Amino acid sequence: MKIRSLTAGLSVSEQILPSDMQAIKDAGFRSIICNRPDGEGADQPTCDEIAKEAAKHGIEVAYLPIVAGKVTDDNATDFNKILTEQPGPTLAYCRTGTRSATLWSLGQAGQKSVADILAATKAAGYDMGGVVRRIVNGGKTPTDTGDASFDVVIVGAGAGGIAAAASLKGRKPNLKIAVIDPADVHYYQPGWTMVGGGIFEPQQTSRTMGSLIPRGVHWIKSAVAAFEPENNAVVLDGCRVVKYGRLIVCPGLKLDWNKIEGLVETLGHNGVTSNYRYDLAPYTWELVNGMKEGRAIFTQPPMPIKCAGAPQKAMYLSGDAWFRRGVLKDIDIQFNNAGGVLFGVKDYVPALMEYVQKYDANLNFFHNLVAVDGPAKKAWFDVAKPDAPVERVEMEFDMMHVCPPQSAPDFIRVSPLADAAGWVDVDQATLRHKTYDNVWSLGDVMNAPNAKTAAAARIQAPVVAENIVADIDGKAPAAQYNGYGSCPLTVERGKIVLAEFGYGGTMLPSFPKFIVDGTKPSRAAWFLKEKMLPPVYWMGMLKGREWMAKPEKVTVK
Repeated sequence: MKIRSLTAGLSVSEQILPSDMQAIKDAGFRSIICNRPDGEGADQPTCDEIAKEAAKHGIEVAYLPIVAGKVTDDNATDFNKILTEQPGPTLAYCRTGTRSATLWSLGQAGQKSVADILAATKAAGYDMGGVVRRIVNGGKTPTDTGDASFDVVIVGAGAGGIAAAASLKGRKPNLKIAVIDPADVHYYQPGWTMVGGGIFEPQQTSRTMGSLIPRGVHWIKSAVAAFEPENNAVVLDGCRVVKYGRLIVCPGLKLDWNKIEGLVETLGHNGVTSNYRYDLAPYTWELVNGMKEGRAIFTQPPMPIKCAGAPQKAMYLSGDAWFRRGVLKDIDIQFNNAGGVLFGVKDYVPALMEYVQKYDANLNFFHNLVAVDGPAKKAWFDVAKPDAPVERVEMEFDMMHVCPPQSAPDFIRVSPLADAAGWVDVDQATLRHKTYDNVWSLGDVMNAPNAKTAAAARIQAPVVAENIVADIDGKAPAAQYNGYGSCPLTVERGKIVLAEFGYGGTMLPSFPKFIVDGTKPSRAAWFLKEKMLPPVYWMGMLKGREWMAKPEKVTVK
């Protein structure tokens, strides 16, 4: 007997025996639901036999037999009713536990999010892919799926999604393409660091989504609830179904603000800010501009995160502003990094360390933010140094810039497309899914070991487009991705350390050293970041103009 927990009040299991009853009682269960019809197997005890033994141990038993593969909507309703009437915790069982898990999943539809239901059943070892449309439909069998069908469906209209759509349209104008995204506004997120440094205005970093979707591409303004890759289908909220010939998955990642206790309540107040949100980046500059003395903490969570340099960019631009105003000597800068190094590619560290020293910043490695009390101006960090027990430390602050923990979106993490860590599982060269050969992914959501930056998506989009076109034409993958990513580290107003690298930390500079030496602070790199990259993004990348992003051809050995 293997008991698997779905919630604090309900667990499911395979067939149980009367001899298991003492163990079931010892585990704290007060009731049982039998979902296996009597006589289904030659070796199973009847529900009456189970009930008689359970009664000796003070455990109630209910009988709701379900024929394998035939869980009806009414069955789920009845299961829920029994759960509310019986004393808990409850153990439900059938031959393997799948029918019991299915009944719970359908009964919880509309009460819990689809992602939460799928996460609970997946963690218990049960795949609810076969009933996902019913879960999305509030636990009821859909009567009209209203299917739409496209040659290519793209999930996510961020930098990667729109760029991929434009690149595909440029290669095959007659492709029927749909982009699925519920957002009204598209953001140029690399600009938020500059907003927090008082250089850009917020409105420079946003445009309406409708103005950016490529001409001839259908925009489905909806959220994705689940994937059915075996059926070449994407299930939307409301249980609408979109079918595809080929699928591109690029919804970005999830900023998990709630993972830090007390953070959500104080964001935007009490000196707590973040450049990772459009509405908070101006508050960063307000705090920096008004600060004359005190302690400023800048945090970085465990990897992976989007733009791994962004947390320290905020520190450098703030330090530069205080240096220019002559108040730096009265400000205590603390950079609390959950990791063990300042930057993952060692070639750029010496230049960055010069600025750490210039701003007299303290580097606190292995410090992970776990809680904050905004009104009290206190934060708590778990310090997990190698070969040492975890220690929780308290730090007071006057200003704190927070980079939130990040993960794959919930609907990706629980999908068949995800690897064990929740990211879309792709071949790192072709960006094609390892299991489903008509699925590709790019951007922050996939599991290739590259930096999660907009510059990476700019290179990835043509690779995906090239390989999808090759696939349509019946050919092998034509392009490969070398892991390129770029992080323009704004070390002071007017100078940038332009880090460009690929898989394994290999340096991949775009310019000759006499133009931009990426290992040194450069005014040319600042000009690129401030003046050139925004129009390259809006007018180049999102329009399918692959400037300096020509796909690298697959090497035939």
